Amino acid sequence: MFIVKPRTTRRTARFDSLEQEVFLNVWRTYDRLRILEDEIFARYDLTPQQYNVLRLLRAEHPGCLQTLVLANRLVSRAPDITRMLDKLEVRALILRERPANNRRIVRITITRPGVALLDEIAQPLEECHARQLGHMAAADLKRLCVLLKAAREPHESENSQWR
Repeated sequence: MFIVKPRTTRRTARFDSLEQEVFLNVWRTYDRLRILEDEIFARYDLTPQQYNVLRLLRAEHPGCLQTLVLANRLVSRAPDITRMLDKLEVRALILRERPANNRRIVRITITRPGVALLDEIAQPLEECHARQLGHMAAADLKRLCVLLKAAREPHESENSQWR
């Protein structure tokens, strides 16, 4: 008879479990990589989430996305998407439209200035991503993607674009 030990029994002076060690390593990695990206976004007066909104809208261009669909596609949850969209609209980077036959629906479209901003930020952001992860081999990056997807898969909703 085999007795399977839970993997959570590993304890060190710094971590309560292997899972905690991995989680904190993912969090620390995110923090270190985010610093480099924040420098880029600050130059363009954007947050990473605002950039993500613009990127998703450009993928639909010339079409639009409804607010809830857009919110569900974001990389990270945006508890106040309305305020974020307000800021993008003030800068004329997006347009919002409410159909006359259903005022509860809000359709969002990227504008020409929004597309131009994404074009302008593309090269510096590509260089940033190369600084962040360019030291790793392509095979390692692909394996890392597989592992990260496996880690979050049970926590994704059924309709997630990230499944």
